[in-house]
Amino acid sequence: MTTDPDCLFCKIAAGQIPADVIASSEGALAFRDINPKAPTHVLVIPTGHVASLAEVPDDGGAMLAELVALANRVASDEGVGGGYRVVTNIGPDAGQSVGHLHLHVLGGRPMAWPPG
Repeated sequence: MTTDPDCLFCKIAAGQIPADVIASSEGALAFRDINPKAPTHVLVIPTGHVASLAEVPDDGGAMLAELVALANRVASDEGVGGGYRVVTNIGPDAGQSVGHLHLHVLGGRPMAWPPG
């Protein structure tokens, strides 16, 4: 998988920009969100560049499984395994502010539905 030299999350994955990294796997990285919306708010990204969930290639199933596995591990490690939310935004209209696929792992407080 390739990287984008202009992508913030690609730079974090490459270690060029510091982040509070809490977990990783061969192809994924988990770090704390700098603007948390819950007591636990961690971002899980693929280390290679994929713009969003809508851009996952047809053969991206293993990459998605790795992201979900790391998100679940983070939730357990953070002590929110009994109730947490995993969400991704696709495009600016949905609130995606960084053009690199990322899962938000949110927990540590009750979650309302629908989200705001």
